[in-house]
Amino acid sequence: MSTYKKMLVAIDLTEEAPQVLNKATAMCSAQGAELLLVHIVEPVGYAYGGDIPMDLSELQDQLDKAAKEQLGKYGEEYGIPQVNQIVSVGRPESEIHRLANDHEVDLIIVGSHGRKGFQLLLGSTANGVLHGTECDVLAIRIR
Repeated sequence: MSTYKKMLVAIDLTEEAPQVLNKATAMCSAQGAELLLVHIVEPVGYAYGGDIPMDLSELQDQLDKAAKEQLGKYGEEYGIPQVNQIVSVGRPESEIHRLANDHEVDLIIVGSHGRKGFQLLLGSTANGVLHGTECDVLAIRIR
């Protein structure tokens, strides 16, 4: 097995995030790797199909601020420097791919609920990250 030098862990800021962070930080420690902690905020317009003729920038700013605060708490708790904490806005799969390329990441770590059948067809971030990245991907089973 190859040694990883830089890992990216993408979390969704739910109560399940520590399950992924515990394993990601343990792997980083064992490998002596650098860890990037990432959360992607989907643009508010996506939720409404972009068809609402109103300015949603204030709401988007509030979501971004709340995400940065929560990510900062996880970063502090898990000893991840602020410079390695990234909140980005966009489609999760695309942004994770972009960040992995920009930061020359060896391994992407994401949580997975292990959905099957119809639920999987509706979309899984872990599945989307797996298909389309050039580096290894590790899906941590969320229970």
